[in-house]
Amino acid sequence: MSEQLLDRIPRNLARTGALTTLTALVGSAASRSPEKTLWFRNLRKPAFQPPAVVFPVVWTALYADIAVTSAIAFDRLDETGDHANTRRLALALLANLTVNAGWSWVFFRSHRLAAAPVIAAALAVSSSDLVIRVGRVDRSAGVALAPYPLWCSFATVLSAAIWRNNR
Repeated sequence: MSEQLLDRIPRNLARTGALTTLTALVGSAASRSPEKTLWFRNLRKPAFQPPAVVFPVVWTALYADIAVTSAIAFDRLDETGDHANTRRLALALLANLTVNAGWSWVFFRSHRLAAAPVIAAALAVSSSDLVIRVGRVDRSAGVALAPYPLWCSFATVLSAAIWRNNR
């Protein structure tokens, strides 16, 4: 690894880490302890609904994964001077994180059960796109990011089941 790349890693990781942390905070503001709300407790959930403790653990790991793998991709793009792909990756990441945080507001705050699977599906597609973009720049980073769209796909199925059970 070149010395210049090592100098950029903290800068890019600080940026992607700040973005994912902001996303987590915005999403969490809408979904604070949902299991403590009467509305959420009264929802009929499918049998495959994971225990509440699973969600913060999985999302913390995924946000760290997004921050690290995106930073690696930005580092590689910086090294090659590919400013056009850097902009495209930055826009894709920002769009993805916006949809990511938005799902919590649609589901937990607005209680829009029919819209939640649509937003979750958009997030799964956006996350898959992010994996492809990161993977084109750094194959290992793309592979490491692969759990993200898988989880978002599961979230789509779960959201749809909750909507169906509560129409």
